[in-house]
Amino acid sequence: MSTMQTDLKKSTGLKMEAIAALRTKIRGDIIQPGDQHYEIARKVYNAMIDKHPALIIRCVDVADVSSAVEFGHEQGLDVAVRGGAHNGPGFGTVEGGLVIDLSRMRGIRVDPDAKTVRVEGGALWGDVDHATYPFGLAVPAGFLSTTGVGGLTLGGGSGYLSRRYGLTIDNLLSVDVVLADGCFVTANKEQNEDLFWAVRGGGGNFGIVTSFLFRANPVTSVYGGPMFWPMDQASDMMHYWQDLIIKAPEELYGFFGIGAVPPAPPFPEKYHRQNMGYVMWCYTGPLEKAEQVFKPIRDHRQPAIDFAGPITMPVINSMFDGLYPAGYQWYWQADFFRHYDDHAIDLLIKAGNDMPTIFSNIHIYPINGAAGRVGARDTAWGYRDANFSQVIVAVDPDPANNAHMTKWAKDTWSDLHPYSAGGAYLNFKMDEGEGIVKAGYGENYARLAQIKAKYDPNNFFHVNQNIRPKI
Repeated sequence: MSTMQTDLKKSTGLKMEAIAALRTKIRGDIIQPGDQHYEIARKVYNAMIDKHPALIIRCVDVADVSSAVEFGHEQGLDVAVRGGAHNGPGFGTVEGGLVIDLSRMRGIRVDPDAKTVRVEGGALWGDVDHATYPFGLAVPAGFLSTTGVGGLTLGGGSGYLSRRYGLTIDNLLSVDVVLADGCFVTANKEQNEDLFWAVRGGGGNFGIVTSFLFRANPVTSVYGGPMFWPMDQASDMMHYWQDLIIKAPEELYGFFGIGAVPPAPPFPEKYHRQNMGYVMWCYTGPLEKAEQVFKPIRDHRQPAIDFAGPITMPVINSMFDGLYPAGYQWYWQADFFRHYDDHAIDLLIKAGNDMPTIFSNIHIYPINGAAGRVGARDTAWGYRDANFSQVIVAVDPDPANNAHMTKWAKDTWSDLHPYSAGGAYLNFKMDEGEGIVKAGYGENYARLAQIKAKYDPNNFFHVNQNIRPKI
């Protein structure tokens, strides 16, 4: 037995008899330190997070999830819940505790007549795109198809369709949840309404969602892709883009970014590794009108690189997958913004010129339009008057660059934060404590703490952006 195994057994008190009894209740996989697949199973997307759980249970159904929760209680273990494992601060794992891994629960059922899709808790957004696209349907989601449905949805979820169809949570109709006591409930606008309100942005604080029912929206092909401009034009394009996207029809989406051009085809070699400003577009209006919509954008400043054109939702949703495989080092910072003034834009350009690695970037996602028409108290996500969700991403394959790129991200955040709306999308924050969580929910935090006290009074689900229970 390795030293690691011995230390974990001592720290958790797990006994062979307890694990043997657990195996009679679990149809999925039970993985321990020293097992053949443990090293692979323990890893999460962000390689900056390196933890060693005492046990990983890969569930295959709701009964497995309930049994895993019961085991966590019995053994007094810290419990982490894992969907797609993309979470920045690595809340899908825990040192010396129990990981309840839903990655084998990836079933999807599309109802094309009702325009809904039911998705199990371990599915990835690429799975959803694959299932919905043949029916001409889509759910607003993120920007990588390898992202888990569970984590993105429970945090709120913004993506290419958010200006037209709202956040991911705005398209959520119902959830099935295993609670901290192991009970199974359904939450929607008719049943357990308070729980349904809380999971729409409140993260994994209230239970393990084993199934999501989404409204699916009519989307087939879109007109989208990136346009790049040199850094000496980036400030002008940021001003132009901001004014445009605030007033544009909701069919037009585009997020603004600053980052290095990937050193690979199809990008022109002369721009490889150059920092540039860019907009990643997604237009869901009639394709025959797309060229007319984009003509004034191209006329304002001709892009140095222009890949915008007809494209399918599954392709645009997976466009960044190859650039960011699992196993890179990641450090994130985030804020909400209502508006960027001249000084804030100057700071963004400065940070873009000082980018620490070719994989790092700054993205500014519009969350106005349909997402902004939902009331601030209608869901746990409360920053409905913000127009933009900004993320500062420091990333590289080499851990030797961690200190340098983390300092860049923190310094950039510190420079820009005074111009922000005061909170941040918590899916884009690292593990920074209660103050950041409270700021992320604003006036909705008090209600969330009360609902937490009702459904998880002992804070069993605390490996997350934690909301402490309060009566």
